[in-house]
Amino acid sequence: MSRQIRLNAFDMNCVGHQSPGLWAHPRDRSWQYKDLEYWTDLARILERGKFDGLFIADVLGIYDVYRGNGEAAIRQATQVPVNDPLQLIPPMALVTEHLGFGLTASLSFEHPYPFARRLSTLDHLTKGRAGWNIVTSYLESGAKNLGQKTLTEHDARYDYAEEYLEVCYKLWEGSWEEGAILRDRERRVFSDPGKIHEIRHVGKHFQVPGIHLCEPSPQRTPVLYQAGASSRGKQFAAEHAECVFVAAPSKVLLKKTVADIRRRTAEAGRDPSSVLIFNLQTVILGETDAKAKAKFEEYKSWVSYEGAMALISGWTGIDFSQFKPDEPRLAG
Repeated sequence: MSRQIRLNAFDMNCVGHQSPGLWAHPRDRSWQYKDLEYWTDLARILERGKFDGLFIADVLGIYDVYRGNGEAAIRQATQVPVNDPLQLIPPMALVTEHLGFGLTASLSFEHPYPFARRLSTLDHLTKGRAGWNIVTSYLESGAKNLGQKTLTEHDARYDYAEEYLEVCYKLWEGSWEEGAILRDRERRVFSDPGKIHEIRHVGKHFQVPGIHLCEPSPQRTPVLYQAGASSRGKQFAAEHAECVFVAAPSKVLLKKTVADIRRRTAEAGRDPSSVLIFNLQTVILGETDAKAKAKFEEYKSWVSYEGAMALISGWTGIDFSQFKPDEPRLAG
């Protein structure tokens, strides 16, 4: 049996996403991110190109590690300004039939009870094409703006995530039985109370006694994405994710990463082949190899060094302004 190639586009409701400086290119359209037509055009293109889904990244904070402030990120539009991704999905679903949508949403900054309702609503509106990219957040600025003194320690965020998912599963899968919706006009009964249950969750982080507010959506639980690169993140993915997003820079590292995730998935009692693993690729097209390479070189000439440093400093938590551009650094 031949294996299918899965294609998943990667974008963000902002200027430039992971290409700092390219917004200034004459042919760039990312500055139109706030226009609905930009997104519906993209959705139609992806559907026509037989893409399986669109993965929409998000952050709730600014990249302020570089030089100790957010000025570089603001000046270079390094994922700021950034709009909420959820509102993009219903209009894109309306102009497509098959394209799936992976919504990035941090569980560190929102209670699972209202969040579960938002995802169920999205799954209804997309007719079962909703997905959730589960993140625990990495920007200190996001935590501080939501009243937290600092981000919770890395592995502890995943412990918190485990209970968060437990609450969501109970709401999505356990609160409403099949057949709970009657829509019986003659008896004037819409739902059967005997088939709708309080989840009565009591845990370390959450107490949720009641029922899920939504009737079961087409999937109940949306497609779950996960992109954690750490050992704890991979373990979380092995236990919960249906799609795993990785960014291995070589075939050797990719093979090693995939084997690790599949091993962990099997140890978690799941079928390793059921997990789809997407590796990040930047594709540049041209009529010939030479034209494609020339286009790549032209794109590189538009890169903002300052914007790139703001990104990598935020991703790593290391202020790269302390290093010279040509100064070698050893990992460790």
